[in-house]
Amino acid sequence: MAVKTPKISLAGSGALLLDGAQGAFNDATQELVWAVGNAALTLEGVRETVPGMNNLLVLFDPLATDAQDIGEQLKTLWAGTNAHPVAGTHHTISVSYGGARGEDLASWAAHCGLSVDEMVRRHAAATYTVAAIGAMPGFPYLSGLDPRLAWARRGTPRLKVAEGAVIIGGAQAGIMPMTAPSGWHIVGHTDVKLFDVRAEAPVLLRPGDEIRFAIADIEA
Repeated sequence: MAVKTPKISLAGSGALLLDGAQGAFNDATQELVWAVGNAALTLEGVRETVPGMNNLLVLFDPLATDAQDIGEQLKTLWAGTNAHPVAGTHHTISVSYGGARGEDLASWAAHCGLSVDEMVRRHAAATYTVAAIGAMPGFPYLSGLDPRLAWARRGTPRLKVAEGAVIIGGAQAGIMPMTAPSGWHIVGHTDVKLFDVRAEAPVLLRPGDEIRFAIADIEA
C-alpha cells in the first residue's frame, strides 16, 4: 500500500503524535497504525504506544532519546512496515433501542430522514471494528457505521451519560463503559459490561475486535 509521510508533532516533553489520516478515516491506515505501534515498542527509549483513530501517540523517555530521533524512526517504520488485519474476537451485543435509555433515537432518525425502524435496521446490519480504545477505560471507537447514519456530536455535552449507552458521534459508533460526560448521541442501551476493574481482564474489547449489534427491542 502506497502511503504518504505522516504528520508528526510534539505532544509534551516525552511524547509524539503521529497523524496518518488521509482525509476521512481509513481502515487500511488504521491497520498500519496498529502495526507501527507494535514495531515502535522496540525502539530505544519508547515506553508506550497508544493507537487512536488513524493516529498514534508514542511516549518516550526524554533522558534516553530525543523527539527528533524518534520522529525519524517513526517515519521509517511508517514507510516500511507491512500492515495486516488483526485477528480480533467477534462480539454480538444486544441493544434495546430508544425509550428512556435511547433518548436521541427519534431525533437521529429525523436528522437522517429515515424511519426509526430503518435507522435501527441499518445500525444493526453493520459490522463494526474496534479501531481504538480511549477517552476512558474500555471505551471503544468503532469504525463501520453506515455513512447515512452519521451525525455530528452535540454542541453541548451531557454531563452524565449512563454506562451501557449505545452512542453515535460523527461517523463513529461507541458504547459507554461507565457513566461519564459525553457529547455523543444516545440511541440505545446494552447490559454488556465493557469495563470491570475486578476482572482478570478488566477491558472486554480490544483493537481489531469485531462487533455486531443485535436488536433486543425498539421503543420509539
